[in-house]
Amino acid sequence: MAHEAHRPLRADARRNREKILTAAARVFTTEGLDAQMERIAKEAGVGSATLYRNFPTRETLVEAVYRNEVAHLCDAVPALLAQKSPAEALRAWTRLFLDYVTAKYGMIDALRAIAATGSNPYGHSRQMIQAAITSLMDACAASGMIRTDIHPADIAAALEGIALTSAGAEHRQRAERLLDLTLDGLTVRP
Repeated sequence: MAHEAHRPLRADARRNREKILTAAARVFTTEGLDAQMERIAKEAGVGSATLYRNFPTRETLVEAVYRNEVAHLCDAVPALLAQKSPAEALRAWTRLFLDYVTAKYGMIDALRAIAATGSNPYGHSRQMIQAAITSLMDACAASGMIRTDIHPADIAAALEGIALTSAGAEHRQRAERLLDLTLDGLTVRP
């Protein structure tokens, strides 16, 4: 049974899993973590059996949604760097980070409960985020756009602080102003 968990999913099963994760993130954001699992299945366009086959418990679904959100956040870096200047990519990614933390904020109690059972829903998320920030900052530094005396861990801490103190749609404008102040502090001055 253990080897089945590592077996690659068929293409249709991967699509169903992705549809469920996307729908669950959307439903959890709008309705909260108490949303009915059947509601998530309907939103994803799959049957309840498909949902439960992929995610037998609400906890496994919440954890998978969280991990999926981290992966999407970090996977955005190469595309942003390919499409924008390094400074614009960093600025755009900080907005994605704010979206990620706002979504995570709604799941925080459930994630803590999952962690209390001995599971680690956070896994390698901190390292993944740190690597994403490092890639963005390295690109910005190589272009001469930002100071090189700031460590990526410091930027990660600043971003987390801004996001945690300004989580929620009602604080979005303030959070973006604080992000801009932080990024402007990185800019190389003549």
